[in-house]
Amino acid sequence: MANLVRAKISALGTYVPPRLLTNADLEKMVETSNEWIIERTGIRQRHIVDKGVATSDLAVEAAQKTLQERGIPATEIEAIFVGTVTPDMLFPATACIVQDKIGAKGAWGYDISAACSGFVYSLQTAVKFVESGAHKRVLAIGADVMTSIINYQDRATCIIFGDGAGAVLVEPATDDNYVIDFIHEVDGSGACSLFMPGGGSRNPTTHETVEKKMHYVHQDGQAVFKYAVRKMAEASEAVLSRNGFKGSDVSLFVPHQANKRIIKSAADRLGLKDERIIINIDEFGNTTAGTIPLALESARQQGRLKKGDLVLIAAVGAGFTVGATLLRWAC
Repeated sequence: MANLVRAKISALGTYVPPRLLTNADLEKMVETSNEWIIERTGIRQRHIVDKGVATSDLAVEAAQKTLQERGIPATEIEAIFVGTVTPDMLFPATACIVQDKIGAKGAWGYDISAACSGFVYSLQTAVKFVESGAHKRVLAIGADVMTSIINYQDRATCIIFGDGAGAVLVEPATDDNYVIDFIHEVDGSGACSLFMPGGGSRNPTTHETVEKKMHYVHQDGQAVFKYAVRKMAEASEAVLSRNGFKGSDVSLFVPHQANKRIIKSAADRLGLKDERIIINIDEFGNTTAGTIPLALESARQQGRLKKGDLVLIAAVGAGFTVGATLLRWAC
């Protein structure tokens, strides 16, 4: 019997656009205040794109940094999976555009629409292709330009989101530092709690859908908050328990950066103290599929992530989608 192939994250790259949108800026745009935003979300600023910059542009920057860190050309990439809810266009897939822009000749791929769980789902897709032996080098990307679908007259959503991207390279592991396990779940009964109603086959784009602001994010904040707190903790507890671990064994908890109160509530349930949680929502806001790789990079820059660390990743997103991944850090 052949030995089981395990997969690892071998390189990481991230990118955010340089332009900032601060709470002070938002105070001039909508009825809100710096104090209110910080208290409710923990966010102080977000990075946003200039007009004409698309999701693939951010994804390409992150992918190129990942390849540079690993020291390999794009021609060695065999597949590309992009988690995003803000593709450049409905089709072709943003993964196709990224493949062409980075010069990954011969690679294939597709987009994964899982909202804030997009990176977690893309990562596991890459992991399983490597574990199966089908591929040896796969890019998993989380990227979103959320400002392209935000109504800046709606203070319930416009204060939350920013733009950003992150990418990881997934390869076969050669030691004990690899992706251990994952738990994914969807609950479509929550579909109308966080969604964009216009632009699909249900409500094709018309003058009426535009006038009704159906092409912006719509959110039931209370419903999303309650579900996210519960499911992020439940999925995390389940993947730890299934592998013989408990919260105290975790070196670093890397949660989706949607809201500081959600993060703290989930961490408290897992019994994790602040020094084992990475929070950078104050700097980047909620970048949807970009948050987890951006948080991993923040942890590296702060010296809080080293080879062999037991890392727990968790996300909840529109759908509802849920994902938790347990791994030993390998790069």
